[in-house]
Amino acid sequence: MTTFQRARSAEQRELRRRAILDTAAAMLTEMPVAELSLNELSRRVGLAKSNVLKYFESREAVLLELWGIEFNAWIDDLQPALRDVEAAAAAQRGEQLVEAVVRTLAARPVFCDLLSAQASVLERNISAEVALTFKRAALAGYERMLTALVASLPQLGVEGAARLIASTGMLAGAIWTHTHPTAAILAAYEAEPALAPLRQEFEPALREALTSLLYGLLPR
Repeated sequence: MTTFQRARSAEQRELRRRAILDTAAAMLTEMPVAELSLNELSRRVGLAKSNVLKYFESREAVLLELWGIEFNAWIDDLQPALRDVEAAAAAQRGEQLVEAVVRTLAARPVFCDLLSAQASVLERNISAEVALTFKRAALAGYERMLTALVASLPQLGVEGAARLIASTGMLAGAIWTHTHPTAAILAAYEAEPALAPLRQEFEPALREALTSLLYGLLPR
């Protein structure tokens, strides 16, 4: 834990903000979003809770900004993978596009967890100002994805690509939640092998869902 002196300049204040975000990101590699508390974040970053709230209006505001950072990092991973899809034979592009999305999402478990909590947790307990900043940043990332998707699979068109992006986020978040159950549910699966059909793994479940969605969106 680092103990900070009072921030007196814009540069020092930005360093505090960065430290809070970096600490929260590190915590999310150890625990799910639901377990990250403002008290523990404050303790780890070395600031009083009241001082953390000078930089972010709530725990959710911290997590929303992390969502944006992770979203852009995922797009950075996805864009070169989609360029590979663009170079593939036409008959293989759909399958490769789904695989690129699933592979790059699975490599970012923190983003998947944030996606799963976006509507129910992250977008609550925030002001309209924070919400507007968040949605503007999300729109910029969405437009980057839209361009890359249409280039990789032109037959989707702008409308189809837009629908694919929107549904991918919701599907990934929901599937992440169901494929990362509580300790009690995991214990039930271990105790009763007959429950195996109810247990799902993230990548296969998301792959199947996105494949069905994609081929439903493509023109016949």
